[in-house]
Amino acid sequence: MATRGFFGRRPSEPEAARLPPGQYKTEDFPVLSAGATPYVDLAKWRFTLKHGPRQLASWSWEEFDRLPKTAFKRDIHCVTKWSKFDTTWEGVSIDELLAAAGVAAPTGFLLAHSVDGYTTNVPLADLTGGKGMVATAYEGLPISPSHGGPARLLVPHLYFWKSAKWVNALQFTERDEPGFWELRGYHIYGDPWREQRFTGD
Repeated sequence: MATRGFFGRRPSEPEAARLPPGQYKTEDFPVLSAGATPYVDLAKWRFTLKHGPRQLASWSWEEFDRLPKTAFKRDIHCVTKWSKFDTTWEGVSIDELLAAAGVAAPTGFLLAHSVDGYTTNVPLADLTGGKGMVATAYEGLPISPSHGGPARLLVPHLYFWKSAKWVNALQFTERDEPGFWELRGYHIYGDPWREQRFTGD
């Protein structure tokens, strides 16, 4: 599903330097989802970290909300060619999540799972070292359901389909296992600066 925001003015030179190839700047925040927006009951929500089928750690919403928070201010880039500058997010960094779980990463690959069954793959190296978080706030407010609240993965340096909405689990996998869109022709990695939109790009 999509909303308005797919046409933008010509960027200034400083703005153009921040735009990956083929992208345009938008002031809007278009809503894109593979399906309908799910209703998430915080009383039943849990976030799980697992290795294959084996659970490594799990948190209720109250427990997760008490974990140390990090703030990100980043540009984000959608595969549908819009980019939004200086978006502000707050949540639990993946580094902090691993520390809270008290585990060392068993593999170099993760598969994000969402409450609606959506999945997407992200290499561990693209989430740790301050690169990724499970975000729970956007622009100082709880993330709205249409933008993936109560929690979404945030991997701002990759195309935004990698920042899974309604995320509730991260699963370590033995290989770089493709997720929902990757199985349907999207690029396995998704670097905006290399225009990795589709398989073969």
